[in-house]
Amino acid sequence: MIKVGIVGGTGYTGVELLRLLAQHPEVELTAITSRGEAGTPVADMFPSLRGRVALKFSDPKDAPLDRCDVVFFATPNGIAMQQAAALLAAGVRIVDLAADFRIKDVAVWEKWYGMTHAAPELVAEAVYGLPEVNRERIRGARLVANPGCYPTAAQLGFLPLIEAGCVDAGSLIADCKSGVSGAGRKAETHILFSEASDNFKAYGVPGHRHLPEIRQGLALASGKDVGLTFVPHLTPMIRGIHATLYARITREEDVQTLFEKRYAGEPFVDVLPPKSHPETRSVRASNTCRIAIHRPQGGDVLVVLSVIDNLVKGAAGQAVHNMNLMFGFGECVGLTQLPVLP
Repeated sequence: MIKVGIVGGTGYTGVELLRLLAQHPEVELTAITSRGEAGTPVADMFPSLRGRVALKFSDPKDAPLDRCDVVFFATPNGIAMQQAAALLAAGVRIVDLAADFRIKDVAVWEKWYGMTHAAPELVAEAVYGLPEVNRERIRGARLVANPGCYPTAAQLGFLPLIEAGCVDAGSLIADCKSGVSGAGRKAETHILFSEASDNFKAYGVPGHRHLPEIRQGLALASGKDVGLTFVPHLTPMIRGIHATLYARITREEDVQTLFEKRYAGEPFVDVLPPKSHPETRSVRASNTCRIAIHRPQGGDVLVVLSVIDNLVKGAAGQAVHNMNLMFGFGECVGLTQLPVLP
């Protein structure tokens, strides 16, 4: 049994962490912080947790985070980097669900996130928490940078092709759609029901913060820089990411077999049979990524369809998977929930 703390427990990823960790047999929830809600019972804010989470939100300055075995940061960008060093010095391991430690080039991170990095000395140590790539490094990590939601769906869809070197890595396209929960639990006009419902739009076309993260992962797999056009879209649904990925073939391969072999034994990646069309609802509330590969009209462009739940495989579920690896638990412990349908 390990003691677990959560910094920032009132957002969507925070409550999703609570949902998953409350069902984890090896976890004792010890602290859940929120400056604004300190003293409020967690179950008063989230009635779905009544009878399962008895804690109250605590002020970060009073929370016993330094007595935890692992702390999850479900906070906005820029928070974990200010607190990580002190917790690591106390022997606490960290999984950061924000972007503070994902990008290895600090100058690139500062350009895209618009702030000075408070702990650049920790960036090199942080392990990028995509288990399908860094499983063994995650096991021994003190600090894990949990991947973003779009980067998870896009990288898992592209990786087998990039690793095999059978597509043009200089002209990749990621056309991705996300539900409104990806914007977080906050009051902003564009995610109000009357604004987002019955509507569909692209955003961040000149440049989105997840672009350098996806490029970094694919470049590591390729051994060289990649060319990627990434366009995110907001869709009128709560959960889910659908990534439609395009890559031009440079060498003939049996791509169905390539994907099946690459993800054989991966508990949370499901390569569907040929001609399949994965749906976001087929992964809702689960830690699963479902992938299908198409070659329209037998041409020279492959189309990969990749779907995840942005709050689970794209955030909290992947974070729990990383925790399981870090502490030697079975990878699937606490993550065997079936998708919710309808």
